[in-house]
Amino acid sequence: MFESLTEKLSSALRNLRGVGKLSEENMAEALKEVRTALLSADVHFKVAREFVDQVQLKCIGQDVLKGVAPGQQIVKIIHDELVKLLGEGTTDLSGARPLKILMVGLHGSGKTTSTAKLGKLLKKRGYRPLVVGADIYRPAAIDQLEILAKQEELGFYADRSSQDVPAIGGAGLEAAQVATADCIIFDTAGRLQIDNDLIEEVKKLRARIQPDEVLLVVDGALGQEAVNVAKTFHEALQLTGLILTKLDGDTRGGAALSIKSVTGVPIKFIGTGEKTTDFEIFYPDRLASRILGMGDVVSLVEKAQEHIDEKEAEKMAEKMRKAEFDLEDFLAQMQQVKKLGSMQSIMGMMPGMSGVQLPAGADQQMARTEAIIKSMTKQERKKPDILNGNRRKRIADGAGVKIVEVNQLMKQFQQMQQMMKMMKGGGSKKMMRQMEAMRGKGGFPGM
Repeated sequence: MFESLTEKLSSALRNLRGVGKLSEENMAEALKEVRTALLSADVHFKVAREFVDQVQLKCIGQDVLKGVAPGQQIVKIIHDELVKLLGEGTTDLSGARPLKILMVGLHGSGKTTSTAKLGKLLKKRGYRPLVVGADIYRPAAIDQLEILAKQEELGFYADRSSQDVPAIGGAGLEAAQVATADCIIFDTAGRLQIDNDLIEEVKKLRARIQPDEVLLVVDGALGQEAVNVAKTFHEALQLTGLILTKLDGDTRGGAALSIKSVTGVPIKFIGTGEKTTDFEIFYPDRLASRILGMGDVVSLVEKAQEHIDEKEAEKMAEKMRKAEFDLEDFLAQMQQVKKLGSMQSIMGMMPGMSGVQLPAGADQQMARTEAIIKSMTKQERKKPDILNGNRRKRIADGAGVKIVEVNQLMKQFQQMQQMMKMMKGGGSKKMMRQMEAMRGKGGFPGM
C-alpha cells in the first residue's frame, strides 16, 4: 500500500547525501518533498504540516554523527516522528474476562470478516470466542458470519426472527455464558453513510451489553473520509480502537497516517487480505519501518515461526546442502512460503526490498508452477530426468498450461540443481555467475 510513499520519501532524502551539517537551507527542499509525498498519499494537510514542522525542529543544527550519513540520521528522525504519528507502543485489548467487543462501522468496511478474523486471533491467544450476528438488515451478514464461525471453530449465536438489536445482544451474552465462552464479539449493521438511526441503534446495543472494547472497522481505501467517519463514531460511541481494512490494495495510506493524530483513537489491528489469516496486530514502529523501506524483519520472523515447521525447514536445508533437493521438496517449500502471504508482501518486510516491485502476476506464476508439479507423478517429482516429451505433454494438459512452460520450469530447476552442486563443491564464484544468468532470464518461478 505504501510503495509510492516509500519511493517519494527515499527520493527526498537522497538529496541530502554528502551534507556535513543539517541546516535550514539544505533541509528546506528535502522537507518540501517530504510534505508533498505525505499530501499525495492522502495524509490530512494539518497532519502533514505538523509532521514536517516537528522533523525540521529536530533536524536543524544537529551535527551529523560520526560514521552516519546525514540521510540516515534524518531517516531515524523521520522514523521516530512516524511512530509518534501512528501511535507509540503496542495497543492491546482489555484484559477483561469475559471480554466483550462491539464491532461498528459503515456498510462494506469488512466488519463481518474482521469479526471472524479477530475471533480466530483471540482463539490462538487462548480465548474461547463466541460471535454474535446483530446485523438484522443484511441477511447474508448473519449467514456469512455463521459460515466463518464454523470454518474457524468459533461459537456462534444469532436470532434471525428478532428485529430488536439490544435484545439480540442480551441473548448473545446469555448464550456465551451457557457455552462458557470468555470472549464475545458483536457484529453490527452498517449503512452506506452515517445516519441517526445507525448511531442510535448502536448506542442502545452498547448500553445493553456494556462492552469492554468498541472497535470501529474502517476501509483504508476511504482516504480522508475514513478520518471523518472515525471522528463521528468516536463522538457518539467513545471508541477504544480502530481496525483498518483493505491495506493490501492500492490505497495511498493517508488514513493510516492521519487517523490516530486527528481522532486520538489508536489503531489496534489491520486487515491485509481477504483470508482469515490476513489480520495483524498493529505495531506503529514496524509500519514506520516499512514506509521508510527498512523492512519489518520481526513480523516476517513471527509469520515464519507461526506457519513454517522448523524441523521440516532444517530437513530442506540439509537436502539443499547435499544437492538432494527434488521437485517434491520444492513443492513442499512453495506451499510453506504461500502461508506467509503474497510474494510482494514478503518482499515488503525484507530490509532494502520494500521498494522492489515483483513482475505483475508473480503469485499467479507461482500457482502455475505448483499446478505443473502437482500434475506429475511422485516418481516424476523424485526423478525429473525421466520426463520425456509424452510425459511433459501429459503434465502440461493436466496443469492447463503450454508445454513450453513445463520445459522452462525443468530447465530452470536443472540450473538450480547445478547451483546446489556448486555450493556443495565450494564453487561460489561460478555459482554467483549462474544466479546472475537466471535472474536475467526472469529467475526460477516462485523461488
